[in-house]
Amino acid sequence: MAGDFVALSRWDIVNMGTLSKMDVAQMLAHCSSFQDIAMGNATSPRSWIGILIGRFVKPIIYNDKPTPKNMSTLPTLIIADKKEFEKEKEILKQKIIIFQSNGPEKCTTHPHPFFGKLTSEEWGKCVYKHLDHHLKQFNV
Repeated sequence: MAGDFVALSRWDIVNMGTLSKMDVAQMLAHCSSFQDIAMGNATSPRSWIGILIGRFVKPIIYNDKPTPKNMSTLPTLIIADKKEFEKEKEILKQKIIIFQSNGPEKCTTHPHPFFGKLTSEEWGKCVYKHLDHHLKQFNV
């Protein structure tokens, strides 16, 4: 979870922009929705493919390599509607701070929608890598 502070230090660089399917405001809302899952404020059903292979590919996330490009997105995390950049930026920033300050004991016990059961340390790494992946998409 310490990596969340690294993501926050890059935060003020984030500005308006567009990348393929999501503009930056939609990306922030997407990341915010994922934070909700990691904090236990929302759940997403396990995908059938995740149930079949999720535990075998979990090492894709739980390592020190960057997240691979073009991984599929959970349908519940696809943000198609227009979002307000400054509002989404502040919402996600606050969720990162809360996630960090809550510590591992407040991490969700629900399974990851694709990878299945994760420890709080794995959730923290997953959240960091997810944010890092999307910030890099926007050259932040």
